[in-house]
Amino acid sequence: MKITIIPVILCGGSGSRLWPLSRRSFPKQFLTLNDDKSLLQNTYLRLDGLENLNNPILVCNEEHRFIVAQQMKDINVEPFSILLEPFGKNTAPAITIAALKSLDLPDDIDPILLVLSSDHLIKDKGNFIEAIKSGFEFAKNDRLVNFGIIPNSPQTGYGYIKASKPFNEKNITG
Repeated sequence: MKITIIPVILCGGSGSRLWPLSRRSFPKQFLTLNDDKSLLQNTYLRLDGLENLNNPILVCNEEHRFIVAQQMKDINVEPFSILLEPFGKNTAPAITIAALKSLDLPDDIDPILLVLSSDHLIKDKGNFIEAIKSGFEFAKNDRLVNFGIIPNSPQTGYGYIKASKPFNEKNITG
């Protein structure tokens, strides 16, 4: 059985937070803000150097399917699939449909989903890749891995996980 990483890129945002730069017809994930690539393109490109990487599954709004396809084509990426939401359903349903789509892979492939938001800016690619590699080792052992940052204040708008006890490697490996 070959274990592979399938990037699941969530790119279904509505474009309301960076108005007037972004808008409903062209949300922020499709903008070029820091270089000549869009946030969506950079989301995939920062995975360069990962081993066992499969073609990505992208989840977007139905009205953005052509933008997503073109932006992937522009960086020479052929998606495994572009899944369309008729309207925004939020994160959990998007991940669920991507997980179901990953079952279409051949039986000899065991996929591990790497769920990525298409509108993040990650400056330290090296640390990001090392975190993914480390997480991959846990995921290969049927562990759920969650990446994030340590918050400096409660932000319920972003969601958070409150652990009943401090979380460290001993808690999850033992």
